[in-house]
Amino acid sequence: MASQLRGNDLRQLGFPEGRAIGLALAQLQRKDYKRLSQTDQLALLKAVLTTPNDYLTDLAWSHTAAALLPAPSRHVALGPRQPYATFGAEHIKPSAIHQMETAMKLPVTVAGALMPDAHHGYGLPIGGVLATDNAVIPYAVGVDIGCRMALSVYELPAKYLTQRTQELRHLLLENTRFGGGRSWERGQRLPHEVLDRDEFTVIPFLKNKLSTAAEQLGTSGSGNHFVEFGLVDITDPANELGLPLGQYVGVLSHSGSRGLGASIAQHYTGLAKDVCKLSAEAQHLAWLGLDTEAGQEYWAAMNLAGDYASACHEHIHRRLAKALGHKPLAKVENHHNFAWQETLADGRDVVVHRKGATPAGAGVLGIIPGSMTAPGYIVRGRGHAASLASASHGAGRLLSRTRAKAEIGEAELRRTLADHGVELLGGGLDEAPMAYKDIRTVMASQTELVDVLGTFTPKIVRMDGA
Repeated sequence: MASQLRGNDLRQLGFPEGRAIGLALAQLQRKDYKRLSQTDQLALLKAVLTTPNDYLTDLAWSHTAAALLPAPSRHVALGPRQPYATFGAEHIKPSAIHQMETAMKLPVTVAGALMPDAHHGYGLPIGGVLATDNAVIPYAVGVDIGCRMALSVYELPAKYLTQRTQELRHLLLENTRFGGGRSWERGQRLPHEVLDRDEFTVIPFLKNKLSTAAEQLGTSGSGNHFVEFGLVDITDPANELGLPLGQYVGVLSHSGSRGLGASIAQHYTGLAKDVCKLSAEAQHLAWLGLDTEAGQEYWAAMNLAGDYASACHEHIHRRLAKALGHKPLAKVENHHNFAWQETLADGRDVVVHRKGATPAGAGVLGIIPGSMTAPGYIVRGRGHAASLASASHGAGRLLSRTRAKAEIGEAELRRTLADHGVELLGGGLDEAPMAYKDIRTVMASQTELVDVLGTFTPKIVRMDGA
């Protein structure tokens, strides 16, 4: 085993004073590098020092490489705030508005919009929509990349939900898995072509992510993720689902890309912060240029995570359809926490980030859920230019998780659920209906953004927890 290199050894090699030395020394403590001779360690460090750009997407050395880049290219000043559209401004707290206004000062920002369910987040607020010029902001996409809604509609009568409550409860418990790190048992896992994607071998950072992705495929996270049975009420006779007016049984799911998306978000956010130094209030809005290797790699990884999230929902709905013994009449799916390359009404090509916002282009279908005791809405987008063809992704939080746990009692939650005829499996006080805004008020603030085709009312809700 090689003797341990110290900071002076790196300084003699040419490393500048600063965090690059500490990052490099910490990396050399990993067992893969401790086995190298001191000569080989120094040769590796010399290569990183000489050509840091070649290591910006290396799983092990990206942060060291970024810290070695010339300082002048890494410091970015904010500019004047550009105008943006706000929907339901009277329901949005000042902290979320402040975050949006900071995002509108970025030199890469082209346009923006704030949805009526907006609330405070990291970097871009939840409910924020931001269009940029040839740049992608990992934290404007979000940690749960590709998080989405998926609805299956079944030709079953409304009374099915009350007559077979215990059976449906059992189906949810048997055919879903929730929580951080949760996975399906080996004999219960289902295959999917997303696991055969080249990105798992071509992108260095993803080379050790395939195993966990395979284990977690078809599972859901914690927090506000759910799978639920409920009542679908189709109210628009011209709906694109081909469904007659009336009531149906539905399965609605909400979750994202699990550990895969979270690891991608964390890695590339760190890399963006290293190469794009912003002021403290804007630091989570660091971006990667799409004309850089790191930007292209994040873009490919983001799209993989989005497709993986969709595959998770596909498996969830496939399992439940098989357990029910029925095929769905129709399906609706949409995602948020993503970035798209789009063209604005004025002809400019941009990258549109929707962090907790539903794509609502003209004719595009989507689902905007409420709380577990309030209806969700099946919608058709109207392509409103000022909203960047977007709408809210839900009701939006009224209380933070901490405040909800402190202010809402277990008895109050159970009483509210009983009043609405809702059975909850798992869940917690931080997801109580009272922690959310009134979805009806939110929908009233975006009538110019979407048309309503129908509603989904939850009846049996499965979330993380005992």
